[in-house]
Amino acid sequence: MSLFFTAIKFAAVKHREQRRKDAKATPYINHPIEVADTLWQIGKVRDMVTIIGALLHDTLEDTETTPEEIQKLFGAEILAVVSEVTDDKRLSKQQRKLKQIEHAPHISTRAKQLKLADKICNVYDIAHSPPKNWPLKRRQEYLNWSEQVVAGLRGVNPILDAHYDATLKESKIYLGRPRQ
Repeated sequence: MSLFFTAIKFAAVKHREQRRKDAKATPYINHPIEVADTLWQIGKVRDMVTIIGALLHDTLEDTETTPEEIQKLFGAEILAVVSEVTDDKRLSKQQRKLKQIEHAPHISTRAKQLKLADKICNVYDIAHSPPKNWPLKRRQEYLNWSEQVVAGLRGVNPILDAHYDATLKESKIYLGRPRQ
């Protein structure tokens, strides 16, 4: 539990100035906590390397965190999982999206579960509290792209697979409703 709380605190400090792109500018830290909670509550994942990896999953990609910091504080196993789900920001957005599709089938079971929980949370958010400047078409394209990534993640946690499918279906229906 000590390492778990250290990870929450570390992620909160690293993401302290960041906000989600939704209309409410939700504090960013809510997202990694939601991903960890999805793994625990829905996916029944009890592996602490995966749960702590979820709390830290965006620190390398979206903050000034170094791999050395994560290894020193959390160890090589957690660093490996975080690294597996981290996009290379030197690539264009389109290249990063393609890499996620190509890379998904080849990552570890831990990373697949983490990535799947991340996609579940993102798909829900894209439908219900999207980035304020994303038109409907972009939101629909995100859902379609997420399906391609998830295709390579399937089979390691059937509960998460089913929850992704239900979330995606509900999100597509929600986005298809006329707005008042």
